[in-house]
Amino acid sequence: MAESRVQHAANPPWMHPTMLHPAHERRLCRLDDVPDGGALALTDGADDLLLTRRGDAISAFRNVCPHAGQRLDWAPGKFLIRDGVLVCAAHGASFAALDGTCLGGPCRGDRLRAVALRVVAGEVLRLLE
Repeated sequence: MAESRVQHAANPPWMHPTMLHPAHERRLCRLDDVPDGGALALTDGADDLLLTRRGDAISAFRNVCPHAGQRLDWAPGKFLIRDGVLVCAAHGASFAALDGTCLGGPCRGDRLRAVALRVVAGEVLRLLE
């Protein structure tokens, strides 16, 4: 029992693991870690992810362009994103930053592969498949 208290002592009471992280969820970051109007690159297990945010709305995608299977960032963790549009650094395809729809370029009509999320008390959680 003492070991359990020590294990959870670093977490605030609202972040108790049994309430916040059921077995089908994993914490990725805090909402505030993703710049408003920008993007954040994360690695979650074997997945390279891209999180985008506008205000309280946040989305996550696999960091792979559907056109050629290349990463979307121009340098690790650096994305071309402006006014809600994300541009693939490899071929110039443009995507709606919050829903991943390809707006123009070689993959028009396709979309980024979304990763399911939810936000609880400012924590961004990935819903595991």
